[in-house]
Parts: sequence; C-alpha cells; structure tokens
Amino acid sequence: MNCLVTGASGFIGANLVHELAARGHRVKALLRPSADVRGLEGASYEPIAGDLSDVANLTSALRGVEWCFHVAASYHLWLADYAPMYAANVEGTRNLIRAATDAGCSRIVYTSTVGCIGLPQNTGGLLIPTDESTPVSESQMRNHYKLSKWKAERVALEFAAAGAPVVIVNPSAPVGPRDVKPTPTGKVIVDFLKRALPAYLDTGLNWVHVRDVAVGHILAAEKGRLGERYILGNAEGNWTMKQALDILSDITGIPAPRFQVPYAVAYAAAVVDEGLAKLTRKPPKAPLAGVKMAKYKMFFSPAKAIRELGLPQTPPRQALEEAVQWFRSQNMAPWK
Repeated sequence: MNCLVTGASGFIGANLVHELAARGHRVKALLRPSADVRGLEGASYEPIAGDLSDVANLTSALRGVEWCFHVAASYHLWLADYAPMYAANVEGTRNLIRAATDAGCSRIVYTSTVGCIGLPQNTGGLLIPTDESTPVSESQMRNHYKLSKWKAERVALEFAAAGAPVVIVNPSAPVGPRDVKPTPTGKVIVDFLKRALPAYLDTGLNWVHVRDVAVGHILAAEKGRLGERYILGNAEGNWTMKQALDILSDITGIPAPRFQVPYAVAYAAAVVDEGLAKLTRKPPKAPLAGVKMAKYKMFFSPAKAIRELGLPQTPPRQALEEAVQWFRSQNMAPWK
C-alpha cells in the first residue's frame, strides 16, 4: 500500500514507519523541517516537509495514498499559550482527514489516546479496567491536552459519520525503542536508570510495547470497522507505578524508590511550580495537569482490539527491557 504517516518522527510514528516499511508498504513521512529523525534511522521512507496547517501541501502529499495514518499531535501538559495546541490537534486533524477523504484514501487511521476513554471506578475496593464503551463526556477532559484530543476525536467521528473511512485507535502508555525525546513515560525509565527518581506517586498505567501499538495501527487499517475506536494496550499491562518500578529494579539491579509522595504534597508543589512558570515562561518540572492525571489509575482493557484486530500482546516486562536497552544504547542513560 501507499501510505502517509503524520507525526512520523514521534515515538509511535517512527515505530509505525519501521513496521510499515518492514511489511513492504511504501511510506511518505510528513515531517517538520526541524524534526528529530533519529527514530527513523534504518527505515525506508520518503520525507515530505510540511505541517498540518498547510492544506495545499497535504493535498499534494496525499496524492496516490491509500492508507493515511494521522499520528501527529501537540502533546504538552503545560504551555504559556494553549491556542497552538488546539490549532494543531483539532484544526490540524480536520485539515488532514478532509484532505485524505478528498484524495480517496481507503483507510484513515486517527491516533487518539486512552485519555478520551472513561476512567475505571473503584468498585468494592477493585478497579475494573474500562473499555471503549465506558461512558465519558467532555467535562471529564480536565486538562488542555486531553480536551484538545477529545475535540479532535469528535472531528474524526464526525467525518466517519459522514462516510469517511476513519478508524480510531486509542494507545495507552507505550514503552520500548526509539523514544527519542523521551516521552513522559520514557522519562520515568530514564530517570530511574540515572537514579534520579527518589520517590513515586500512587498512580497506574496500562503499559504496552510500542511495537504492538504500531502494529495495531496497521491492523486497524486492514481490519478495523469504520467509525470504531480500539484501545491499543496490553491485557496484562495494568500496573501501578510501584509495580513498574519494582520490575525495572528486577531488570536492572537498581534499587526501586521506596518513598511514596502523598498526593496533596505533589499537588501543592505543582501549584507553586506552575505559579513560577507563569512568571518565568519556562515549563514547570511537574505540571499540575500531570499531577491531576496521576490521581487516577489509568487501567484499560484492550479486549476489543485483541478480538477484532488480533492486536499482539508482547509481555510488558519485555517492553521495559527493550526500552532500557535502547536508552542505554543511545547514551541517554548509564549502563550501570
């Protein structure tokens, strides 16, 4: 297939380009001129310079494309001005899907986030992982990133309802190789390896190998039902932060942090940090949005994607092992 991947230099996007190329697909990668393309090293692709605001360029790039993967997003938990985030995530999505529909793409896979899925509730002391059918509303999108992605997902669903060949995927917390920035989840691993993680919050994520997420995008193009959402996660990956850090300790021999930061302390520190950020215009070390998100254990069920798409289920421990090896190989973290 002829494919276009937006956000191709990002963590998921780079891994998707590698997986598509490995399967013999022809890939155009939409890249900003300043993009860090280290994650794309070794992959076969055609670079296309541009961004989501240039409709004419998108139209040209999509000529002859059969599968369009819209992975690009502005992901920030703090900005001095959030308008560019909404422009990229919402209007950029509108521009891309309209152009891909007009170009006659047979599949448009939109990358959303589990942040747009309803959170699990504590029932009798148990947290039951939620799925795509869990009720959720815009009022629950309590930071700008989640709200912008929610609005972008609504745009994708509107196009699907009008007949566009859109399939939506909602990745959970991917880890693994090619996390160049790194992502916030990857930074936890890097900080752990640097022994710069003295404490942790009582939170939880659905940890999934980034390769499975990339393959899930391809499976969504091949098998996904139009207008449907699919959680790309791991059925065995619902771990608390303490569980994940203990496994990292077992993998590396580095002692896991023992101190759990009380939520109230983390919240107060974030408020002060953001107050200073407003004065200095420099990003806070601990954005308040991140602390608020950490209050909830983001446990999800990928059963639908496993059942309908055949989503692979690489053990999350292996994902952490490969992430550790990659960060060390890139000199982003020490070997000992």
